[in-house]
Amino acid sequence: MIHIAPLQIEDEDKLYTFELHNRKYFEKFVPSRGEAFYQKDYFHDRLRELLKEQADSKSYFFLIKDADGEILGRVNLTDICPSQKIGFLGYRVGEAHTGKGIAGKAVELLKVEAEKTLRLKGIKAQTTAENIASQKVLEKKGFEEINREDTVYEGKPLTFVYYQLSF
Repeated sequence: MIHIAPLQIEDEDKLYTFELHNRKYFEKFVPSRGEAFYQKDYFHDRLRELLKEQADSKSYFFLIKDADGEILGRVNLTDICPSQKIGFLGYRVGEAHTGKGIAGKAVELLKVEAEKTLRLKGIKAQTTAENIASQKVLEKKGFEEINREDTVYEGKPLTFVYYQLSF
């Protein structure tokens, strides 16, 4: 049993530990957030920026938690366009919790939040072509692939896969 809870300043220490613990795992699938992100002072400042963005209704950040309040992952709606009523989905589940349907359940909970509470009309998402698990989650939850883009990141070829879901 999982739920999503809005990000709060009280989550800082547990979230910092979660990110540190899963850093190498996440960086297998997505570009690194950089060394600074994992420095405590920078992380603290970045968290405050995210909370301000959330207070301004530009983005919504949720933690995926179990019944005991342990952080299993994150799921977010960012860069919300007020005129189009579309936000961009992002999520990550800690390595110890993958393969258990948690990402799919969290995306489902976020879809409900986006449509019913935030009154959005759709969600866009992107992943890398190598992240097959993420592609499967998106497709199972009704997202349709709309584009692929080849690029170079840190001197290496990288393909992004873009998805969209309309309500």
